[in-house]
Amino acid sequence: MPAYVLFNEESERLLFKKVTESDFEAWLPFHQEPLSRQFWSGLPDDPKTACREQFQRIFERYNKNLGGMNALYLKGTNTLVGLCGILIQVVDGKQEFEIGYSILPTYWRQGFAFEAAEKCKKVAFDKQWASSLISIIQVDNIPSIKTAVKNGMSLDYTTTYHNNQVHIYRIHA
Repeated sequence: MPAYVLFNEESERLLFKKVTESDFEAWLPFHQEPLSRQFWSGLPDDPKTACREQFQRIFERYNKNLGGMNALYLKGTNTLVGLCGILIQVVDGKQEFEIGYSILPTYWRQGFAFEAAEKCKKVAFDKQWASSLISIIQVDNIPSIKTAVKNGMSLDYTTTYHNNQVHIYRIHA
């Protein structure tokens, strides 16, 4: 099993599973929604290409033990609502453990990002994967900033990451 993933974990409403190729079609609407792309430059314009590239990165992370996104399924259903996980990132030359989260547009503003991010934080600190966790958030992405703050994170600094101006939100164990 890849390191730093939450496979077979659960929160109040969500099951954390390994992302598989069969999740592609269910995740595609995320990339088809223009609002999903508004805060990050450099993504492919074609939704299928963007989705394919994201899945390739997810599987590469699994294979290289660099953490990874989990497919978030509603309990009691077989409904994918989002992706969330612990990702090993290099920011400004330093290795960091990031809580990353994305929710399908149909499920926005229902607390799923916070619920999943909170579970990731708890597991990462309980298993002592890192002494602090970050979230890399484009400076204008107010919904993601609100999720990070609700999860106990505070603004650490602002930098450029993959040609995007971002805030680094951090929480310590």
